[in-house]
Amino acid sequence: MDAWTHLRRFAALATLVSLAACGGGGGGGAADTKGNGKLSFKVAITEPDITTVPILAALDDLRGQGHDVKVVELAEPELSIEGLAKGDYALSAEATSAALLAVERKAPIKIIADAIGNQWAVYGKPGISSCDQLDGNPFGIFSEGATATAMVKEWVKANCSSGKRPKYLTIGGSDVRAQALVSGRIDATALEVSDVVALESKGGRFAKIADFAESLPDLRPQTVYANSGFIKEHKDVTQALVTALVRQHTKINADPRYLVQLAAKYLPDEDGADMTKVAERYVQARLFDAAALTEKNVQGTIEFFVRAGVIKKGMSAKDAADLTFVQAAR
Repeated sequence: MDAWTHLRRFAALATLVSLAACGGGGGGGAADTKGNGKLSFKVAITEPDITTVPILAALDDLRGQGHDVKVVELAEPELSIEGLAKGDYALSAEATSAALLAVERKAPIKIIADAIGNQWAVYGKPGISSCDQLDGNPFGIFSEGATATAMVKEWVKANCSSGKRPKYLTIGGSDVRAQALVSGRIDATALEVSDVVALESKGGRFAKIADFAESLPDLRPQTVYANSGFIKEHKDVTQALVTALVRQHTKINADPRYLVQLAAKYLPDEDGADMTKVAERYVQARLFDAAALTEKNVQGTIEFFVRAGVIKKGMSAKDAADLTFVQAAR
């Protein structure tokens, strides 16, 4: 299923659940009080990977404080949005575009922390170093509606000479596009850190052409967001969670081996050697910083998705996010 299909389903679900949540913020079912200020609540996660292990570690920290936290793994990301807006889950960490679309439909959701920085970059065949060199050449994309594709097209618009642009070829998953790059089927594509490490481990030859963390510094593609009723009713627990996540990220940035340890615990089936290399790259790029959200980059993220056609103009950072928790955790 392509990204636009997901977003259309997000929109339909958000509209329905916002009607059910009107007046109460949807927070009533998100948590049960255990007594002594302790809570029992659920967190929705879709396909856990290295970007989510710090969140899982932070949730373990909350369990250590006496809270009962259940992690629910869902098959489809729109299910987390639906459950979050209805109050079935207290929080989730997925694509920011989904949260913004739900907020636009008046769903009771607020972004409260950053999950991972922008790890996307454009990679091409050896010898390619500029956008103009890709003019008319095959450029692999996941789909027309993918966030990475929107980043690519914005980069092309800003960096290619007038009238020059690559020929987009829809291929699909990152692993397939990565293989298409090294086999010569395409001249360039956008990849994440883990994809690049996997290619390098197999002896693939390619060059980095552009880094979206540099060209789009105010875009936060993946964030932590919560049911707005939950964070209003349980500010102390929400603060404890965000603070725990900030501390987990601080530990990771101090020593990549700590991220490797977390991955071994929460992703036991992943290859240890590749995970060590991926962890080192994440730390070098300072991709983990839960407190990185500011009014400026939240607004910049909103404006990016307006340009991409995901949401309409008019949303403010205050509509989409509650930054008080990351501000207090810094």
